[in-house]
Amino acid sequence: MTDETARPADEGAPISEDDDRSVERALRAGLADFELSIEDQALLDTQDELLAGAAERGPLPVVAVVGRPNVGKSSLVNRILRRREAVVEDVPGVTRDRVSYEGEWGGRRFTIVDTGGWEASATGIHLRVAEQAEIAIDLADVVMFVVDATVGATDDDESVVRLLRRSGKPVVLIANKVDDQRGEADAAALWNLGLGQPWPVSALHGRGSGDALDAVLEVLPEVSAHGAYAQGGPRRVALIGRPNVGKSSLLNKLAGSERVVVDELAGTTRDPVDELIELAGTTWRFVDTAGIRRRVHQTRGADFYASLRTQTALEKAEVAVVLIDAEQSIAEQDIRVVQQVIDAGRALVIAYNKWDTLDEERRYYLEREIEKELVQVPWAPRVNISARTGRHLDRLVPALEQALESWDTRVPTSRLNAFLGEVVAAHPHPVRGGKQPRILFATQASTRPPRFVIFASGFIEAGYRRFLERRLREQFGFEGTPIEVSVRVREKRRR
Repeated sequence: MTDETARPADEGAPISEDDDRSVERALRAGLADFELSIEDQALLDTQDELLAGAAERGPLPVVAVVGRPNVGKSSLVNRILRRREAVVEDVPGVTRDRVSYEGEWGGRRFTIVDTGGWEASATGIHLRVAEQAEIAIDLADVVMFVVDATVGATDDDESVVRLLRRSGKPVVLIANKVDDQRGEADAAALWNLGLGQPWPVSALHGRGSGDALDAVLEVLPEVSAHGAYAQGGPRRVALIGRPNVGKSSLLNKLAGSERVVVDELAGTTRDPVDELIELAGTTWRFVDTAGIRRRVHQTRGADFYASLRTQTALEKAEVAVVLIDAEQSIAEQDIRVVQQVIDAGRALVIAYNKWDTLDEERRYYLEREIEKELVQVPWAPRVNISARTGRHLDRLVPALEQALESWDTRVPTSRLNAFLGEVVAAHPHPVRGGKQPRILFATQASTRPPRFVIFASGFIEAGYRRFLERRLREQFGFEGTPIEVSVRVREKRRR
């Protein structure tokens, strides 16, 4: 930010909203001198207006991603979201449920639904997975049908085509795994399916995904005809932690009944268990999950699938309560569980269970462990509880509400830039190699969790990014939510 538009924080006079807007206009005008991509321009031009009018327009249009197992549906969803949300594993059948996410492309927002693999001869659990995929098609406004171009159209693909024709929904055919130009011929062979142009895409590398999304936007309505994935309903809370920390006991105490099997044997819970529970006049959906033992790829058998289902439950949740056994030292697994919540972009509350059993000495050492081991999450609300006796469970709801409010927080662009102008004026980025990068403009790209995009004239060091994140938290709160600060370096236009 330039010296002319940045204002020092100690001027003393209160800053008006008009002043904030004038700073924003000046900075936006300065961006005209820099090279911006189409994506940059879409973000700058439409983000605030789209989000401000979302409630008036109705539910977001729905795009369902379908296909047989292991064709790369979840990888494509992650590519569209531009972050790793859907669980991806190099084995068929990892995705089972319909999982919805909010996506954006070219200034248009939509709900994208990842589905399990559809098979004509499915039986048992695979049949139920296929049924969920059919429901996703019925509730969608547009369908992205994914085919593995390296394998070609199979009998199952032909069956999906018949299903899609009966549905009458607009279909965009995705020829996935076309990693280079040599695979274009394989993609062209899919014209034989009779669904129109196959769009060659590499979900792994991103090749062709933009063109495919442009094709989706051409047939995507402004508002969903079904509204099945509209925001609302009980807030979703995942209870997670390593085995035997008291997740099931907490769910039983909150529910007021023996809803879940509880045993001293670690790992009793395998499948996530949902329960609607009314607390302080509000209904919440709590999900008890299997204990996270170690990294998923190092787990085998039933524990492997339990870990996958726990990850899926976390992705469906809005806020996670990480339980830590206060009687034991904070372990590497506890830290990994907390990091898993941050990586998933979910709001976070940390609950120290069995607090009523601690003596003064153990409480002293636990505080020291928290300062040392959980130094990366000082922003997470903390509650000290007893799942067995119900002690201090009344403190859980205020912590959840605080975390979710922060998770949903949006900072107006004018206020954000005025604030960053003050910060940069008082604490400019260090000079490196004779150059000092300037922050040109900033905007909040999304919420849930809050994500900020900063346009800069040069590389912003990781230490300075952490400084900006810390100052954002000091100014705007964000108690209980991770926030993401990304930087886009842009060069001046050549005259």
